[in-house]
Amino acid sequence: MFDALTNRLQSVFDGLTGRGSLTEADVDVALREVRLALIEADVALSVIKDFLAKVRERAIGHDVLRSVTPGQQIVKIVHDVLVDTLGEEAQGLDLEVTPPVVVMMIGLQGSGKTTTTAKIGLRLTTRDKKKVLMASLDTRRPAAQEQLKILGEQTGVATLPIMAGQAPTDIARRALQAAKLSGYDVVILDTAGRLHVDEALMAEIAQIRDISQPHETLLVADSLAGQDSVTVAKQFNERVGISGIVLTRIDGDGRGGAALSMRAVTGAPIKLLGTGEKLDALEDFHPRRIAGRILGQGDVVSLVERAAETLDQEKAEKIAAKMQRGVFDLDDLGEQLRQMRRMGGMQGILAMLPGIAKVKDQLNSAGLDEKLLKRQEAIILSMTKEERKKPDVINGSRRKRIAMGSGVEVSDVNKLLKMHRQMADMMKKMSKGGRGMMSALFGGNAPQMPPGGLQGLGQGLPGLGGGMPRLPPGYPGKR
Repeated sequence: MFDALTNRLQSVFDGLTGRGSLTEADVDVALREVRLALIEADVALSVIKDFLAKVRERAIGHDVLRSVTPGQQIVKIVHDVLVDTLGEEAQGLDLEVTPPVVVMMIGLQGSGKTTTTAKIGLRLTTRDKKKVLMASLDTRRPAAQEQLKILGEQTGVATLPIMAGQAPTDIARRALQAAKLSGYDVVILDTAGRLHVDEALMAEIAQIRDISQPHETLLVADSLAGQDSVTVAKQFNERVGISGIVLTRIDGDGRGGAALSMRAVTGAPIKLLGTGEKLDALEDFHPRRIAGRILGQGDVVSLVERAAETLDQEKAEKIAAKMQRGVFDLDDLGEQLRQMRRMGGMQGILAMLPGIAKVKDQLNSAGLDEKLLKRQEAIILSMTKEERKKPDVINGSRRKRIAMGSGVEVSDVNKLLKMHRQMADMMKKMSKGGRGMMSALFGGNAPQMPPGGLQGLGQGLPGLGGGMPRLPPGYPGKR
């Protein structure tokens, strides 16, 4: 998400930050480029106009033009205005009322309401320890109720039993009664959608709203629809009223115009982001962190939070204990690869690191994607238990067998074994503690990027074997 906008803004700011001083003319030229970037990102024109006015008002001030680093000041101003546009603070789901808390899901057909309902149900159950009941009120779309039932079985979240012939309003009443009688904390109502906004749809949702009195009314909008999603959000908000927005399919949206426009157009905060097809692919929306991503500053906090949510703590502790003893076998490496995939793969992790936007095209050409991790896992899974525990027994004939079993070249197997050997040697040094551990970690007196930038870093990643591009001049850590 925001890839195109990030690239355009990065080029604008690169030209500014290299300047010793700025004039009003420089600011005007930069703002024209920012305007074009926002238009290409499909941001609403009214939002662009307001955005640029705020930036210009702050940018032509005496403090900026006379500042020691005026270009960096401009970047900060754009960051602050982005935060203002997206919403000052993160606003999650509000569950602080007497249970059962009613959450009503609304939106057009195909926006991802049913899947998002299941994602929220799973999130509230596992993370917030809430007892959740999901109910499908979609009696028009074929198998819509059965879809939610299946998703409920997959996530372990209870669903309201299906009764044929009931009207959506009757299902809503039955769901509320069941939630109260069975002591549920949250009941999520998945309403029907249409291919477009019409009077019948609005009347039905208004009836359900009046019956259920939802504490949260979440509009599920497809970010790929761009300005259409913004128009739909405005119509739903005017007719029904929404308390928050869930943007879906942001992993496929390179523009991000919907996210930048919706808050300003509706006044309703974006609360959640659907980041993929998996049922755990749901993130809180943090305006400051998103602004940082747009400007290529990364989002390390979200990366740490994602690690805390997805990593298996027990397995991680076992591997850590083995590392302390200087032991690191191929089973441990395989588990690390799986943990990385659960965190979003190499692309997902790198996207949250500061400065990566500048070399994103080079990273893509290097093949840093989930296929890389899957290929490394396949190689390890093609080994016998003995080979994974004792890699030294893997001779030439075994390497050929492993390569055939995993569908790769023998050279790929060799790269993985070499990388594992280097990591195992490092673990042995670390296990000795003190100077040895610092030397293993940093290879010298202070932390720095490995020789050759990402080229060197690639030696420490499975199967890259030096296939990583070099860092451009000026990248943090580049010597």
